[in-house]
Amino acid sequence: MLIAILALLGGVLGAQQAPPPKEQTPAKEQAPPEEDETLQAKKEYAFNPLQAEKEVKTGEFYFKKGSFKAAANRFLEATKWNPGLAEAYFWLGEAEQKLKDTTAAHEAWSKFLELAPDGKRAAEVKKKMAAHLHS
Repeated sequence: MLIAILALLGGVLGAQQAPPPKEQTPAKEQAPPEEDETLQAKKEYAFNPLQAEKEVKTGEFYFKKGSFKAAANRFLEATKWNPGLAEAYFWLGEAEQKLKDTTAAHEAWSKFLELAPDGKRAAEVKKKMAAHLHS
Protein backbone atom coordinates (compact mmCIF):
# COMPACT_ATOMS: atom_id res chain seq x y z
CA MET A 1 0.00 0.00 0.00
CA LEU A 2 2.83 2.40 0.84
CA ILE A 3 4.40 1.67 -2.52
CA ALA A 4 1.13 2.44 -4.30
CA ILE A 5 0.84 5.81 -2.52
CA LEU A 6 4.44 6.70 -3.39
CA ALA A 7 3.87 5.71 -7.00
CA LEU A 8 0.72 7.83 -7.13
CA LEU A 9 2.53 10.80 -5.59
CA GLY A 10 5.41 10.35 -8.00
CA GLY A 11 2.99 10.45 -10.93
CA VAL A 12 1.26 13.60 -9.65
CA LEU A 13 4.53 15.37 -8.88
CA GLY A 14 6.01 14.35 -12.21
CA ALA A 15 3.03 15.84 -14.04
CA GLN A 16 3.57 19.19 -12.29
CA GLN A 17 7.08 19.75 -13.56
CA ALA A 18 7.99 23.28 -14.45
CA PRO A 19 7.94 24.13 -18.14
CA PRO A 20 11.32 24.33 -19.82
CA PRO A 21 12.99 27.72 -19.37
CA LYS A 22 12.28 30.23 -22.11
CA GLU A 23 15.17 31.46 -24.16
CA GLN A 24 16.30 34.78 -22.83
CA THR A 25 17.12 37.50 -25.25
CA PRO A 26 20.03 39.69 -24.27
CA ALA A 27 18.91 42.97 -22.74
CA LYS A 28 19.80 46.17 -24.52
CA GLU A 29 22.82 47.81 -23.05
CA GLN A 30 21.73 50.98 -21.34
CA ALA A 31 23.56 53.91 -19.87
CA PRO A 32 23.46 54.18 -16.09
CA PRO A 33 20.36 56.08 -14.91
CA GLU A 34 22.54 59.09 -14.08
CA GLU A 35 23.55 59.40 -17.73
CA ASP A 36 20.25 58.48 -19.39
CA GLU A 37 18.22 61.67 -19.58
CA THR A 38 15.15 59.80 -20.85
CA LEU A 39 14.81 58.19 -17.41
CA GLN A 40 14.97 61.47 -15.57
CA ALA A 41 11.53 62.31 -14.24
CA LYS A 42 10.53 65.70 -12.92
CA LYS A 43 11.26 65.71 -9.21
CA GLU A 44 9.93 67.91 -6.51
CA TYR A 45 12.81 69.18 -4.42
CA ALA A 46 12.56 70.17 -0.79
CA PHE A 47 15.39 71.01 1.55
CA ASN A 48 16.99 67.66 2.40
CA PRO A 49 20.59 67.95 3.61
CA LEU A 50 20.96 64.19 4.09
CA GLN A 51 19.96 63.49 0.48
CA ALA A 52 22.30 66.26 -0.68
CA GLU A 53 25.23 64.68 1.19
CA LYS A 54 24.37 61.30 -0.30
CA GLU A 55 24.35 62.81 -3.80
CA VAL A 56 27.76 64.43 -3.19
CA LYS A 57 29.27 61.13 -1.99
CA THR A 58 27.86 59.30 -5.00
CA GLY A 59 29.12 62.06 -7.27
CA GLU A 60 32.61 61.77 -5.78
CA PHE A 61 32.51 58.03 -6.50
CA TYR A 62 31.65 58.66 -10.16
CA PHE A 63 34.24 61.44 -10.37
CA LYS A 64 37.00 59.12 -9.11
CA LYS A 65 35.89 56.52 -11.67
CA GLY A 66 36.21 59.09 -14.44
CA SER A 67 32.45 59.23 -15.14
CA PHE A 68 32.35 63.01 -15.12
CA LYS A 69 28.89 63.41 -16.67
CA ALA A 70 27.34 61.11 -14.06
CA ALA A 71 29.30 62.92 -11.35
CA ALA A 72 28.14 66.34 -12.55
CA ASN A 73 24.54 65.15 -12.55
CA ARG A 74 24.86 63.97 -8.94
CA PHE A 75 26.48 67.21 -7.80
CA LEU A 76 23.72 69.16 -9.53
CA GLU A 77 21.13 67.01 -7.74
CA ALA A 78 22.85 67.81 -4.44
CA THR A 79 22.52 71.55 -5.11
CA LYS A 80 18.79 71.09 -5.63
CA TRP A 81 18.35 69.22 -2.34
CA ASN A 82 20.47 71.77 -0.47
CA PRO A 83 21.19 75.01 -2.35
CA GLY A 84 23.51 76.15 0.44
CA LEU A 85 25.90 73.19 0.24
CA ALA A 86 29.13 74.79 -0.94
CA GLU A 87 30.89 71.44 -1.36
CA ALA A 88 28.38 70.41 -4.03
CA TYR A 89 29.18 73.52 -6.06
CA PHE A 90 32.92 72.93 -5.70
CA TRP A 91 32.61 69.39 -7.05
CA LEU A 92 30.17 70.48 -9.75
CA GLY A 93 32.80 72.94 -10.95
CA GLU A 94 35.44 70.22 -10.94
CA ALA A 95 33.26 67.87 -12.98
CA GLU A 96 32.29 70.59 -15.45
CA GLN A 97 35.95 71.46 -15.88
CA LYS A 98 36.69 67.81 -16.73
CA LEU A 99 33.83 67.93 -19.24
CA LYS A 100 35.50 71.01 -20.79
CA ASP A 101 32.52 73.27 -19.99
CA THR A 102 34.41 76.21 -18.55
CA THR A 103 31.32 78.43 -18.39
CA ALA A 104 29.46 75.91 -16.22
CA ALA A 105 32.59 75.34 -14.13
CA HIS A 106 32.92 79.10 -13.50
CA GLU A 107 29.26 79.38 -12.55
CA ALA A 108 29.57 76.52 -10.05
CA TRP A 109 32.81 77.84 -8.59
CA SER A 110 31.37 81.36 -8.32
CA LYS A 111 28.47 79.97 -6.31
CA PHE A 112 30.96 78.02 -4.18
CA LEU A 113 32.88 81.24 -3.43
CA GLU A 114 29.63 83.04 -2.66
CA LEU A 115 28.73 80.36 -0.10
CA ALA A 116 32.22 79.74 1.32
CA PRO A 117 34.42 82.78 0.60
CA ASP A 118 36.84 81.79 3.36
CA GLY A 119 36.52 78.01 2.90
CA LYS A 120 39.56 75.77 2.80
CA ARG A 121 39.27 75.45 -0.99
CA ALA A 122 38.54 79.12 -1.71
CA ALA A 123 42.12 80.02 -2.66
CA GLU A 124 42.39 76.96 -4.91
CA VAL A 125 39.14 77.85 -6.69
CA LYS A 126 40.19 81.49 -7.17
CA LYS A 127 43.44 80.28 -8.79
CA LYS A 128 41.57 77.94 -11.13
CA MET A 129 39.15 80.66 -12.14
CA ALA A 130 41.96 83.12 -12.79
CA ALA A 131 43.90 80.55 -14.82
CA HIS A 132 40.88 79.90 -17.03
CA LEU A 133 40.28 83.60 -17.60
CA HIS A 134 43.81 84.05 -18.90
CA SER A 135 43.88 80.94 -21.09
